Order: sequence, then structure tokens, then C-alpha cells
Amino acid sequence: MSYVYGRSREINIDLLLCLGGILRFASYYGNHMVLQKSPERAVLWGYSPEGGQVSVFLSGPIKQKTSAITVKGIWRVTLDPVDPGGPYNVTASLQNSSATLIDVLFGDVWMCGGQSNMVFQVSQVFNASEELALAAKYPHVRFFIAALHTSEIELTDLIDVKLPWSVPATGHLAQFSAVCWLFGRYMYENLKYPIGLVESCWGGTPVETWSSLRALKQCGLEGLEESPPERNSVLWNAMIHPFLNMTLKGAIWYQGEENTHYHRETYNCSFPAMIDDWRMSFHQGSGGQTALDFPFGFVQLSTHIKGSRDDGFPSIRWQQTADTGFVPNPRMQRTFMAVAMDLPDENSPYGTIHPRDKQDVAYRLTLGARAVAYSEKGVAFLGPFPNQILSNQVYINITYDQTISVRPSKDIFEICCSAIPAPRGLQSFWVPAPIMYWDLTTIQVAVLMCPADEVAGLRYAWKDWPCDFKACPVYSASGILPAPPFTLNRYPGTANTWRRDETKLN
Repeated sequence: MSYVYGRSREINIDLLLCLGGILRFASYYGNHMVLQKSPERAVLWGYSPEGGQVSVFLSGPIKQKTSAITVKGIWRVTLDPVDPGGPYNVTASLQNSSATLIDVLFGDVWMCGGQSNMVFQVSQVFNASEELALAAKYPHVRFFIAALHTSEIELTDLIDVKLPWSVPATGHLAQFSAVCWLFGRYMYENLKYPIGLVESCWGGTPVETWSSLRALKQCGLEGLEESPPERNSVLWNAMIHPFLNMTLKGAIWYQGEENTHYHRETYNCSFPAMIDDWRMSFHQGSGGQTALDFPFGFVQLSTHIKGSRDDGFPSIRWQQTADTGFVPNPRMQRTFMAVAMDLPDENSPYGTIHPRDKQDVAYRLTLGARAVAYSEKGVAFLGPFPNQILSNQVYINITYDQTISVRPSKDIFEICCSAIPAPRGLQSFWVPAPIMYWDLTTIQVAVLMCPADEVAGLRYAWKDWPCDFKACPVYSASGILPAPPFTLNRYPGTANTWRRDETKLN
């Protein structure tokens, strides 16, 4: 069954693909592709006539021959580990027929998912012509785009392919995801071996569409009457589930704008649950080759409406970290995040919700990947975050976990004036807390607009559009990494104990 927005159509995918019993690879294997390098083992699969014994041959710098396991017309093989490089030919053979993939490389394969800011094309970014002109210098960064389809059931293979595996010199790069491409290009510059990029994303989609029913059940989101049928799991079924057999290195993700007004209050559950479920599913689908805790990077939401008082964007930014403020954290291990709230684009011809600076976004993701996915030592990838907060009758003293660079601001920090510390939503009485003083690690903000004994909360950059381009008040000492937004309660019954959910700051 495949479901298309507004109408349904019946498609038996496995039957269509197996008609005629022709030997072939599954839809997302092709010439010029990248397969996952050692120490993982790449998985290959496809279709063949019933009862045949398929053999798979790898020829190139090294040679392999493996017999495939065939069940109900679907064959599958797991190669021995292959070091990065190539090119290789991969041939599936059955009696008098064969299918061959040419110019195959081995490297790291990354899945790129999300909504329109991940769809946002290389041709649309700042300096697009320069980016496209550079493409020919990166023939070992290859890319693939899944076609847009939905399904009411989990599919074995993709319904269609929008762009088969391509080399950037072919000219197809203009339509590919900018964040995905730039991430891959920057990683190649660091790793010096092939990178494969799989784009599977759709604009205007909430996290629920990309989540299995298993994941949604964890957050009480399955079967809700207010959830239209095209929301829950239909893109997981059609555009993620088919890839589960593929061995991956990791995934990057840019999504959340749609959830600023759809199930916003449960994103702190649904997003981490989706990550957990993807990890389990890819691990099982690849026969244990994709790591059970594969690295997952994401972009914290950028901006939308300048001057907006709606807290949809800041709320989702916070929930993207499972209400912690940073990743990795105990709930979201082996994750990394690119803060993007300081990269607004007021003049974007694609709308302010689609900033054109994807270079900084991808670079910040790259820093996280180097540290988290590749365990590279000495790579700074986290912006400053408070590790101690002290308050008195006149000020709040915020000490950060690293050296900071600071710009003055009268309103980037806010305090909640309420005798009741929670809830602290739009109805709470938040007032500016101007920055009065700072040093290498500490910022002091004034609390004069609120009686000290009524200060119930402190928050930073809790706005849709908190600052102009790269001009937020708090950055790392290098000025490269912005401090992420946060919101903290003062712990009830104390003067100097603050918390974010169950985590206390003393």
C-alpha cells in the first residue's frame, strides 16, 4: 500500500519489483555509489528468480566472491570488510544473467533527513556559483536522492529514485541538499577518503511522519484522533524503512519547524524516541553492521519571524535537546548539534524560515561529527553553557563551562518574576535582565526589575529571532560557537539552587 497526500493508491511493491524474475540490485544501489568501509561490512541485496543461487563478485583493488542467501526472490549478501578507496565493480551473477555496478567506492555513508531546510539546494545557498564550481574537485563525495512518496505500510524498497548515485562533476549537484553536500565535502577534507550521502527528506513535514509506530507509542502519539493519517509514519514507511538493510556510518537531520505548531509539547519525547528507533532499526536491518548507537547529528532551529513573541521556535530548540540545552547528554548519547539561531537571513528570497547560509551550519555539524562520530581529540564543538548560577538581591551570576566572548545586551537574558516557579510559559512574567558585567567565564545580570525573592526562572535567547547574523551576545572564546539557548528554574525553597528539569545547577 502506498499513500499519497489527498488520495490513496494500492501498490504491492515487492510484487512489482519481482515481476519477471529479473536479476537486479535494489533501487538504491547503483553505479558510482559509496558502500560503507571497514570495520563495518557493507550489505548488498536485490531481486532474482525463485530458487536461483546468486553469487556476488567484488573486483578492484581487492577481490571477493560471496554466495548470497535468497529468500522469496530477494537475495542478500554481507561483504567482508573493505578498506576505504576504489574504484570497484560489484557483480551479482545467476546462471546466464548478471547485474553489475561500476565505479563503486568504499567510504563512510551518511543519511541526511528532515524537512525543507535539509531539502534546501546547493543552487540556493550564498555563493552558490562558487560552491558548484568547486564540486569537480570532490569526485569521491557521491550523492543520492530518494523520490518523494508516502506509504501506509513499511516498504521493503523505495517506490522511486529522484536522483541515482552521482559524481558531483556530472552537474546534478545543484539540486542536492546543501547542508548534506557541504557536510560531506567538509568531512572529506578532514578524512581524505570517500563519503556517500543519501538524501531522504520532505519539506513541511513533522517528526511524526518520519517515526515508526513503535517510536510514536513511546510518546502516546499513536492513534490520536487529531492526527491526520498522512502524518504518522508515512515517510518512515516509504522513505526510511527501505534503507534499513544499508550499512550506515551515521545520520544528520534538519527538522522541527513544522512541530513548532504541531504536537510541540511532545517533541522532547518524539525526537529522541525517533533517534533511538532509527538506531535499533538500522542495526537490526543491516544484520548488526550499522552501529546500535550510530552517531546522529542535527541542526537546532534557526529563525523565522523577527520580533515575534511566539515561543514555538525557542520551545522546539530546547526540546531538540530533550530539555537539557546541549548534546550529547544522558538522554541523547552519541548525538551532536549545530546551533543556528545566530544565522538569520532577513532577505532570503525563499522566506526567512529558509536562511541561505548553510556553510556555517554544515561546518558546525562537521565539528560535532569529528568529536562524536570520529572521536577526534581537541575538537571544540560545544558552545558555552552555564555550570553554576548564584544570585542575590541585586544580580544573578552565571558561570560558564568554558572561556567566553561577550557582547553587551539589555534583553538577551530574561528572568521570570513569579512566586510560583512553574509553569513558566507565555503567561509568566518575564522581564529583561541586562548584562552588567562579564569576565573570562562569568556574566552578571541585573535583577532590579524583579524582587529577588520572586525570581523563579532565568532564560537566555528565548526568542524566535534572538540576534542578528553572528551577533548573539555569548560565544566561545574563539567567537565560532554560539552559546545555545536555555531556560532554568530556581529550585523551590532555595536561593541559589537552579535546575533544568531534574538536573540541578548549584
